[in-house]
Parts: sequence; C-alpha cells; structure tokens
Amino acid sequence: MQILDEVTDFFNNYITPPHKIISVKKQTDESEEEWRALVEVIEEKQYMKRYANDQMVGLYEVFLDADLNVTGFSRISLRYRSDLEEDTG
Repeated sequence: MQILDEVTDFFNNYITPPHKIISVKKQTDESEEEWRALVEVIEEKQYMKRYANDQMVGLYEVFLDADLNVTGFSRISLRYRSDLEEDTG
C-alpha cells in the first residue's frame, strides 16, 4: 500500500492526479532492488471538455528505489479513452 501512496503523491504533486494504478511489480537487479508501476492519467481534461473531444489517457511507467522514492518516469503511450486498452505486457 505504501508504494501506491508514494506513486499517487508523486503524480498529484508533479504530473496530474492518477486515474488508475494498473500494476506494480518488484524488479531485482544483481546490485539493487526497485519497483515498476504502470499508471493511467487523464491528459488535458479541461481542453478536451472545452472542444467536446474524447479524453486522452496517458500510460506512464514509474520506477521507485528500495526506499520507495520515485527515481524516474516516462509516458509510454497515449490513447483516446474510448479506444480499447492496449496490452502493456
């Protein structure tokens, strides 16, 4: 649960509130341990509402270290909310 809280706080403070945290996985390297989370956010909600367009959903990959500090993130895809969800492997 602490991982979910850390990811949620990070997105609330720096990106945009998360729509869904869809996965969290522990990844172990030879030298260190880290966590990988996949997070969906609604992108530019007000802009899309204003122009009556479908909302865009961004899928972000987030990495946390063993102390649960966010060490990196990137948007890995962007889709219309009405599109079928893609397989994130």
